[in-house]
Amino acid sequence: MLKGTIVKGIGGFYYVKTPEGLIECRARGRFRKGGESPMVGDLVRITLTEEDRTKGSVDEILPRKNAFIRPPVANIDQLVVTISVKNPESSLLMADQLTVTAEAAGVLPVICINKQDLDEKRASDIKRIYETTGYTVIMTSAKEETGLDALKAVLKDKITALAGNSGVGKSSLINRLSAEFSLETGSVSDKTQRGRHTTRHTELLELPFGGFVFDTPGFSSYATEGMTAAELANLFPEIKRVEEPCRFVGCAHIAEPDCAVKAALSEGKIAPERYESYQALYQELKQIKPWEIK
Repeated sequence: MLKGTIVKGIGGFYYVKTPEGLIECRARGRFRKGGESPMVGDLVRITLTEEDRTKGSVDEILPRKNAFIRPPVANIDQLVVTISVKNPESSLLMADQLTVTAEAAGVLPVICINKQDLDEKRASDIKRIYETTGYTVIMTSAKEETGLDALKAVLKDKITALAGNSGVGKSSLINRLSAEFSLETGSVSDKTQRGRHTTRHTELLELPFGGFVFDTPGFSSYATEGMTAAELANLFPEIKRVEEPCRFVGCAHIAEPDCAVKAALSEGKIAPERYESYQALYQELKQIKPWEIK
């Protein structure tokens, strides 16, 4: 059996990068019977057909370090949360939902502020917000081709997915990474300020300077599966690292007195926008009943 990585999945076919080249595979029926499906990014073992050595079957999925359901991808090293400053202006709550989703999966979030050429002040304001998290923050403009060296340094030798609402420029940024990439890009509606999804399937693209980047139809903004309100604070690094203990054990950092997190907020150690996201997500998770947590 050959070992390889699934780099594309489309129409029930899986394309596996192996030392012998790209092999078109079908998954064994036992995966479907067992309720498991291969994902792009999976490390797999395959068997080649005797009739055609460019075709084969996926026989085994090797252990995953992480996996996402929407889109179905596996073994990500980092999630580049892409925020556009304008056209469309990104929701910071959505960006924070994505950082929480990444943290919950043990994936490193990176913040990419794109389209900085459209509003330099807004780009700088967003940068200041996320500098309080400790995440790497880069500023780019796909149109002006600025910040690409910083983006390449972040992506080098890593397996990365870009996430963010449609129209923020994810495909445009990927296209700037190699002359061989020509992903379809879409315009943003003047009326709705929403982009048009242009990616139809998930593919893992090899970067010429080392590493891989996912071209996907887009991450769901928030994955609450298995998450509880009590765990949320640990998914905000600037809240988690507050050293002083709160007055009450199990403090939710919402309405309790003598809260160390709110003290850090007043001292500027936590950005108000991030704290607002924490409050909103906490209230959302509080609505989930214990028996509904998977």
